[in-house]
Amino acid sequence: MIYKIALLPGDGIGPEVMAQVRRLIAHMEKSGDIRFEVWEDVIGGAAIDAYGAPLADDTLETCRSAGTVLMGAVGGPKWDKVEYSIRPEAGLLRLRKELDLFANLRPAIVFDALIDASTLKPEVVRGLDILIVRELTGGVYFGQPRGIEDLGGGERRGVNTQVYTTMEIRRVGRVAFDMARLRSGRVTSAEKANVMESGKLWREDITALHAAEYADVALSHMYADNCAMQLLRNPRQFDVIVTDNLFGDILSDEAAMLTGSLGMLPSASLGAADEKGRRMALYEPVHGSAPDIAGQDKANPLAAILSFAMALRYSFDRGDLADRVEDAVRAVLSAGIRTADIMADGCRCVGTQAMGDAVIEALATNEARASYDSTRTAKK
Repeated sequence: MIYKIALLPGDGIGPEVMAQVRRLIAHMEKSGDIRFEVWEDVIGGAAIDAYGAPLADDTLETCRSAGTVLMGAVGGPKWDKVEYSIRPEAGLLRLRKELDLFANLRPAIVFDALIDASTLKPEVVRGLDILIVRELTGGVYFGQPRGIEDLGGGERRGVNTQVYTTMEIRRVGRVAFDMARLRSGRVTSAEKANVMESGKLWREDITALHAAEYADVALSHMYADNCAMQLLRNPRQFDVIVTDNLFGDILSDEAAMLTGSLGMLPSASLGAADEKGRRMALYEPVHGSAPDIAGQDKANPLAAILSFAMALRYSFDRGDLADRVEDAVRAVLSAGIRTADIMADGCRCVGTQAMGDAVIEALATNEARASYDSTRTAKK
């Protein structure tokens, strides 16, 4: 099978980190494990420069045709004064909206070699592997009515509406339960059912979905404020956390800091499954465009590489290859190879290109070892 993927490097350090993903793709194809049909185009500020819009219609259709999109980053001071409606970030927002990417997946994984980078004690975060599933297209960020109104006499009122439907809740719940089936089989649903009607509906609909379709997965409920506390107190109690747009925004950033570095964190945004179980998907590193270090071979490409691993796992059903990529990243970190953002005493600081070299070398070593072990097993 040939897997389709659209690459949107974007702005700032985006092209540099995406270049390392391209090298990884080429290595995998050369090894014969997988074949790709790759399109590459621009988004964000680069698209404004090329097309006059942060996401061109033709680019959108290319992404829709591919079904799987890997993006670098968007934005930078060069485009600070463009019209708000065509700012670089608007391209990403349009892509999410047009592809109906309603479920955001944010893993928080603590690699043993980086455990001292976390602000929490090693015994608290060692072995941490959490996946937060955030509803991305509903809730208080999109609800109507919204706005700021003048009440007269110097008084104003700001209004945002928290609103969810059963359909919106159940479809993101299905993603969370499906992800849990691929992991440890546990889901925690976070809301504020004690003070919010939307939270009460969320809890009731998640409970009904669980009973009807996912009885094999363990489900627990937790108020979102308690969940925030528990992430700091005992984060390893969680496997998959599913929550709404607002709470997911907050909890995923909190979980990210448990790992010690935003430069290490991938993410995915998924759409609804079609009749074959395939979903529109956008994968991107959590870090921004970092224009201050762009073009200097200083960027950490590991979040982009790990985002590609997520694509292998969730879009292409190649969990075996995703494991190899993640194991290669672990091997590189264990060998003390670091970019500047994750540098530690006694380690070797390298640039973007050299970090890509190290990951590909570790991947090749793992592949050779696996081939040798397979040959030995066959001879026995």
